[in-house]
Amino acid sequence: MDNGPCVCSPVSLEENGLPACDGSYADDELVDAFGDLATLPVEVEERRPTCLRCRRPQKVCLCPFLPQQPLEVSTCLYVVQHPAEESRVLRTVPLLAACLPQGKCNVIVGRRFNEEKHPELAAVCRDDRTLILYPGPKSQNLEELAQRLEISAVKHNVIIIDGTWSQAKNMFLKNSMFHLPKQVQLNRNLSSQYVIRTQPSNICLSTLECAAVALSVLEKNDEIQEILLRPLKALCSFQLQHGAQVHHSKEHLLRNGMYDKPMPKNKRKIKRMEKLMTDHNVCPR
Repeated sequence: MDNGPCVCSPVSLEENGLPACDGSYADDELVDAFGDLATLPVEVEERRPTCLRCRRPQKVCLCPFLPQQPLEVSTCLYVVQHPAEESRVLRTVPLLAACLPQGKCNVIVGRRFNEEKHPELAAVCRDDRTLILYPGPKSQNLEELAQRLEISAVKHNVIIIDGTWSQAKNMFLKNSMFHLPKQVQLNRNLSSQYVIRTQPSNICLSTLECAAVALSVLEKNDEIQEILLRPLKALCSFQLQHGAQVHHSKEHLLRNGMYDKPMPKNKRKIKRMEKLMTDHNVCPR
Protein backbone atom coordinates (compact mmCIF):
# COMPACT_ATOMS: atom_id res chain seq x y z
CA MET A 1 0.00 0.00 0.00
CA ASP A 2 1.31 3.41 -0.96
CA ASN A 3 1.88 5.68 2.04
CA GLY A 4 2.68 8.74 -0.05
CA PRO A 5 0.98 12.12 0.28
CA CYS A 6 -2.83 12.10 0.21
CA VAL A 7 -4.26 13.61 -2.98
CA CYS A 8 -7.90 14.74 -2.76
CA SER A 9 -10.14 14.00 -5.71
CA PRO A 10 -12.49 16.93 -6.38
CA VAL A 11 -15.03 14.64 -8.06
CA SER A 12 -15.28 12.12 -5.23
CA LEU A 13 -15.54 14.87 -2.59
CA GLU A 14 -18.25 16.75 -4.44
CA GLU A 15 -20.18 13.54 -4.95
CA ASN A 16 -20.24 13.10 -1.17
CA GLY A 17 -21.46 16.63 -0.61
CA LEU A 18 -18.04 17.94 0.56
CA PRO A 19 -16.24 20.94 -0.91
CA ALA A 20 -13.36 20.27 -3.24
CA CYS A 21 -9.88 20.39 -1.64
CA ASP A 22 -8.37 23.50 -3.19
CA GLY A 23 -4.80 24.34 -2.13
CA SER A 24 -5.33 28.10 -2.30
CA TYR A 25 -8.53 27.77 -0.25
CA ALA A 26 -6.70 25.82 2.48
CA ASP A 27 -3.91 28.39 2.55
CA ASP A 28 -6.45 31.21 2.95
CA GLU A 29 -8.10 29.36 5.85
CA LEU A 30 -4.68 28.95 7.53
CA VAL A 31 -3.85 32.63 7.10
CA ASP A 32 -7.24 33.61 8.54
CA ALA A 33 -6.72 31.33 11.53
CA PHE A 34 -3.30 32.79 12.35
CA GLY A 35 -4.65 36.26 11.65
CA ASP A 36 -7.30 35.72 14.32
CA LEU A 37 -4.61 34.62 16.78
CA ALA A 38 -2.55 37.71 16.02
CA THR A 39 -5.45 39.97 16.97
CA LEU A 40 -5.84 38.42 20.42
CA PRO A 41 -4.75 40.77 23.22
CA VAL A 42 -1.38 39.97 24.71
CA GLU A 43 -1.38 39.59 28.47
CA VAL A 44 1.52 41.52 29.90
CA GLU A 45 2.54 40.27 33.31
CA GLU A 46 2.79 43.17 35.70
CA ARG A 47 5.89 42.98 37.82
CA ARG A 48 5.50 43.78 41.46
CA PRO A 49 7.14 47.05 42.57
CA THR A 50 10.65 46.29 43.80
CA CYS A 51 12.55 47.93 46.63
CA LEU A 52 15.58 49.70 45.19
CA ARG A 53 17.79 48.83 48.15
CA CYS A 54 17.17 45.17 49.03
CA ARG A 55 15.84 44.25 45.53
CA ARG A 56 12.88 42.45 47.08
CA PRO A 57 9.21 43.08 46.21
CA GLN A 58 8.05 46.07 48.25
CA LYS A 59 5.41 44.01 50.09
CA VAL A 60 8.15 41.75 51.47
CA CYS A 61 10.89 44.38 51.76
CA LEU A 62 13.75 43.36 54.06
CA CYS A 63 15.19 46.84 54.61
CA PRO A 64 14.13 46.89 58.31
CA PHE A 65 16.64 44.09 58.82
CA LEU A 66 19.51 45.85 56.99
CA PRO A 67 21.93 48.18 58.78
CA GLN A 68 20.77 51.80 58.74
CA GLN A 69 24.09 52.79 57.20
CA PRO A 70 26.35 50.58 55.04
CA LEU A 71 29.02 48.80 57.07
CA GLU A 72 32.40 50.46 56.94
CA VAL A 73 34.88 47.81 55.75
CA SER A 74 38.31 47.97 54.17
CA THR A 75 37.94 44.63 52.37
CA CYS A 76 36.63 44.69 48.80
CA LEU A 77 34.47 41.78 47.61
CA TYR A 78 34.30 40.53 44.03
CA VAL A 79 31.35 38.18 43.54
CA VAL A 80 31.78 36.19 40.33
CA GLN A 81 28.23 35.13 39.57
CA HIS A 82 26.99 32.34 37.31
CA PRO A 83 24.34 33.75 34.90
CA ALA A 84 21.71 31.31 36.19
CA GLU A 85 21.78 33.03 39.61
CA GLU A 86 20.32 36.24 38.15
CA SER A 87 16.95 34.58 37.56
CA ARG A 88 16.64 33.03 41.02
CA VAL A 89 13.99 34.62 43.22
CA LEU A 90 15.62 33.99 46.61
CA ARG A 91 19.11 35.30 46.01
CA THR A 92 21.45 36.35 48.81
CA VAL A 93 23.89 38.58 46.90
CA PRO A 94 21.51 41.60 46.64
CA LEU A 95 21.14 41.50 50.43
CA LEU A 96 24.93 41.40 50.80
CA ALA A 97 25.40 44.35 48.45
CA ALA A 98 22.73 46.35 50.30
CA CYS A 99 24.71 46.05 53.54
CA LEU A 100 28.01 47.31 52.13
CA PRO A 101 29.21 50.66 50.73
CA GLN A 102 29.16 51.18 46.99
CA GLY A 103 32.27 49.67 45.42
CA LYS A 104 32.82 47.16 48.24
CA CYS A 105 30.64 44.44 46.67
CA ASN A 106 31.30 44.13 42.95
CA VAL A 107 29.18 41.57 41.08
CA ILE A 108 30.55 40.24 37.78
CA VAL A 109 28.26 37.89 35.84
CA GLY A 110 29.57 35.20 33.49
CA ARG A 111 30.95 31.70 33.06
CA ARG A 112 34.29 32.33 31.34
CA PHE A 113 36.62 35.22 32.15
CA ASN A 114 39.78 36.39 30.43
CA GLU A 115 42.07 39.42 30.57
CA GLU A 116 40.83 40.86 27.27
CA LYS A 117 37.16 41.00 28.27
CA HIS A 118 37.63 41.45 32.02
CA PRO A 119 40.82 43.52 32.54
CA GLU A 120 39.73 44.81 35.98
CA LEU A 121 39.05 41.29 37.32
CA ALA A 122 42.34 40.07 35.83
CA ALA A 123 44.20 42.87 37.61
CA VAL A 124 42.48 41.94 40.89
CA CYS A 125 43.51 38.28 40.43
CA ARG A 126 47.15 39.31 39.96
CA ASP A 127 47.12 41.54 43.04
CA ASP A 128 49.10 40.07 45.97
CA ARG A 129 46.41 41.25 48.38
CA THR A 130 43.68 39.17 46.69
CA LEU A 131 42.27 35.98 48.20
CA ILE A 132 39.86 33.59 46.54
CA LEU A 133 37.41 31.80 48.80
CA TYR A 134 37.28 28.24 47.50
CA PRO A 135 37.81 25.00 49.48
CA GLY A 136 40.32 22.37 48.43
CA PRO A 137 43.64 20.70 49.28
CA LYS A 138 45.57 23.89 48.36
CA SER A 139 43.38 26.17 50.48
CA GLN A 140 44.69 27.80 53.65
CA ASN A 141 42.50 28.33 56.70
CA LEU A 142 41.52 32.01 56.56
CA GLU A 143 41.42 32.38 60.35
CA GLU A 144 44.88 30.86 60.78
CA LEU A 145 46.19 33.13 58.02
CA ALA A 146 44.66 36.16 59.74
CA GLN A 147 46.25 35.21 63.08
CA ARG A 148 49.65 34.53 61.54
CA LEU A 149 49.86 37.75 59.57
CA GLU A 150 49.02 41.34 60.32
CA ILE A 151 46.17 40.87 57.87
CA SER A 152 43.96 43.63 59.25
CA ALA A 153 46.57 46.21 58.27
CA VAL A 154 46.16 45.31 54.60
CA LYS A 155 43.16 46.15 52.42
CA HIS A 156 42.34 42.79 50.91
CA ASN A 157 40.26 41.78 47.92
CA VAL A 158 38.17 38.59 48.26
CA ILE A 159 36.78 36.72 45.25
CA ILE A 160 33.68 34.58 45.90
CA ILE A 161 32.10 32.36 43.23
CA ASP A 162 28.30 32.56 43.32
CA GLY A 163 26.35 29.61 41.90
CA THR A 164 25.35 26.06 42.69
CA TRP A 165 28.18 23.88 43.97
CA SER A 166 28.66 22.21 40.59
CA GLN A 167 28.57 25.56 38.78
CA ALA A 168 31.13 27.06 41.16
CA LYS A 169 33.44 24.08 40.70
CA ASN A 170 33.18 24.31 36.93
CA MET A 171 33.87 28.05 36.96
CA PHE A 172 36.89 27.65 39.22
CA LEU A 173 38.44 24.88 37.13
CA LYS A 174 37.75 26.47 33.73
CA ASN A 175 39.10 29.96 34.54
CA SER A 176 42.88 29.99 34.94
CA MET A 177 42.90 33.52 36.38
CA PHE A 178 41.11 32.20 39.48
CA HIS A 179 44.17 30.06 40.24
CA LEU A 180 46.41 33.13 40.64
CA PRO A 181 45.19 34.49 44.03
CA LYS A 182 45.91 32.79 47.33
CA GLN A 183 43.23 30.15 47.92
CA VAL A 184 41.52 30.18 51.32
CA GLN A 185 38.65 28.40 53.02
CA LEU A 186 36.53 28.78 56.14
CA ASN A 187 36.99 26.22 58.88
CA ARG A 188 34.51 27.58 61.37
CA ASN A 189 32.01 25.01 62.61
CA LEU A 190 28.91 26.66 61.21
CA SER A 191 25.61 25.31 59.93
CA SER A 192 23.95 27.24 57.13
CA GLN A 193 21.05 29.51 58.09
CA TYR A 194 19.87 29.39 54.47
CA VAL A 195 17.41 26.60 55.21
CA ILE A 196 15.10 27.24 52.24
CA ARG A 197 17.68 25.99 49.74
CA THR A 198 19.31 22.55 49.70
CA GLN A 199 23.06 22.39 50.38
CA PRO A 200 25.29 19.37 49.63
CA SER A 201 26.56 19.05 53.20
CA ASN A 202 25.85 20.46 56.64
CA ILE A 203 28.87 22.78 56.60
CA CYS A 204 28.24 24.31 53.15
CA LEU A 205 27.29 27.99 53.30
CA SER A 206 25.49 30.41 51.01
CA THR A 207 27.38 33.23 49.28
CA LEU A 208 26.16 35.78 51.82
CA GLU A 209 27.20 33.56 54.73
CA CYS A 210 30.67 33.00 53.24
CA ALA A 211 31.10 36.74 52.80
CA ALA A 212 29.85 37.42 56.34
CA VAL A 213 32.36 35.06 57.92
CA ALA A 214 35.25 36.18 55.69
CA LEU A 215 34.61 39.87 56.42
CA SER A 216 34.33 39.30 60.17
CA VAL A 217 37.70 37.48 60.11
CA LEU A 218 39.52 39.99 57.89
CA GLU A 219 38.05 43.04 59.64
CA LYS A 220 38.52 41.41 63.07
CA ASN A 221 34.94 42.23 63.98
CA ASP A 222 32.47 39.42 64.79
CA GLU A 223 29.57 41.89 64.81
CA ILE A 224 29.82 42.10 61.00
CA GLN A 225 28.78 38.46 60.70
CA GLU A 226 25.75 38.99 62.91
CA ILE A 227 24.63 42.10 61.00
CA LEU A 228 25.00 40.48 57.57
CA LEU A 229 23.11 37.33 58.57
CA ARG A 230 20.15 39.27 59.98
CA PRO A 231 18.36 39.85 56.61
CA LEU A 232 19.04 36.24 55.54
CA LYS A 233 17.38 34.91 58.71
CA ALA A 234 14.43 37.26 58.12
CA LEU A 235 14.09 36.08 54.52
CA CYS A 236 14.03 32.41 55.54
CA SER A 237 11.63 33.07 58.41
CA PHE A 238 9.19 34.86 56.09
CA GLN A 239 9.33 32.09 53.48
CA LEU A 240 8.74 29.38 56.10
CA GLN A 241 5.75 31.28 57.50
CA HIS A 242 4.24 31.35 54.01
CA GLY A 243 4.49 27.70 53.05
CA ALA A 244 8.15 27.04 52.31
CA GLN A 245 9.68 23.87 53.74
CA VAL A 246 12.98 23.45 55.58
CA HIS A 247 15.52 21.99 53.16
CA HIS A 248 17.90 19.57 54.86
CA SER A 249 21.32 19.10 53.28
CA LYS A 250 21.92 16.13 51.03
CA GLU A 251 24.37 14.86 53.66
CA HIS A 252 21.63 14.95 56.34
CA LEU A 253 19.15 13.13 54.09
CA LEU A 254 21.68 10.40 53.24
CA ARG A 255 22.80 9.87 56.85
CA ASN A 256 19.22 9.58 58.09
CA GLY A 257 17.83 7.40 55.28
CA MET A 258 15.60 10.24 54.04
CA TYR A 259 17.10 10.61 50.56
CA ASP A 260 14.16 9.69 48.27
CA LYS A 261 15.70 10.34 44.86
CA PRO A 262 17.18 7.55 42.67
CA MET A 263 20.84 6.95 43.44
CA PRO A 264 23.17 8.01 40.61
CA LYS A 265 24.68 5.42 38.29
CA ASN A 266 27.78 7.49 37.56
CA LYS A 267 30.68 6.08 39.65
CA ARG A 268 32.13 9.52 40.33
CA LYS A 269 28.80 10.80 41.67
CA ILE A 270 28.38 7.69 43.81
CA LYS A 271 31.86 8.22 45.27
CA ARG A 272 31.02 11.86 45.99
CA MET A 273 27.83 10.88 47.84
CA GLU A 274 29.70 8.24 49.85
CA LYS A 275 32.22 10.92 50.83
CA LEU A 276 29.37 13.14 52.05
CA MET A 277 28.38 10.40 54.49
CA THR A 278 31.87 9.61 55.79
CA ASP A 279 33.88 12.84 55.68
CA HIS A 280 32.76 15.50 58.15
CA ASN A 281 35.10 18.12 56.68
CA VAL A 282 34.11 17.95 53.03
CA CYS A 283 32.27 20.78 51.33
CA PRO A 284 32.28 19.91 47.62
CA ARG A 285 31.93 22.43 44.84
